[in-house]
Amino acid sequence: MKFFVDTGDLDEIAKLNETGMLDGVTTNPSLIKKSGKEFIPLIKDICGIVRGPVSAEVAATDYETMIKEGRKLADIASNIAVKVPLTPAGLRVCKELSDDDVMVNVTLCFSANQALLAAKAGATFISPFIGRLDDIGLDGMELIGDIAQIYDNYGYDTQILAASIRHCAHVYMSAKVGADVATIPPKIIWQLFQHPLTDKGLDAFVADWAATGQSIL
Repeated sequence: MKFFVDTGDLDEIAKLNETGMLDGVTTNPSLIKKSGKEFIPLIKDICGIVRGPVSAEVAATDYETMIKEGRKLADIASNIAVKVPLTPAGLRVCKELSDDDVMVNVTLCFSANQALLAAKAGATFISPFIGRLDDIGLDGMELIGDIAQIYDNYGYDTQILAASIRHCAHVYMSAKVGADVATIPPKIIWQLFQHPLTDKGLDAFVADWAATGQSIL
């Protein structure tokens, strides 16, 4: 499963990119607001750090403006994935951009029917929001599994991008049920490295090595 980081923080993106674990970046208007930076220059900077897909979201909701914004965003760099909402206008934009070989991330997916529509529109990524479904008492993982089964049934190439990740369990559960990608907040990616037994074991090894008085270098 690919790991995208869900942030507009350049420092976090650079640090995670150094681990070799980062496959891409997703942003949205809320993350851009949180960054306090100008949108277009920020996206350019992110594309300069990460080789994988960088999702940049349109701001408009009508087709005419969305398609103009989408084309402008696609011109920023070859690894831009234009992010559009799962609406009739958004899927129209998706189809047009996809036909021109532009990567498209269809966001705000909450049902398997919506995911089917996005695949038919040629979406590169579909972003089901599992955390928000969990918040209202539904099972976000069940949605991921349903989408995976439907896509397998018909051979759709659209990648399932598990979004709205709230904790580490969401990551491995998404991988188990067939998500192709998880877009994860930086804090949670760093938590994936952690386990108390790893820390305990490392402390013991360090102490025992120090007691030998030896040096590898």
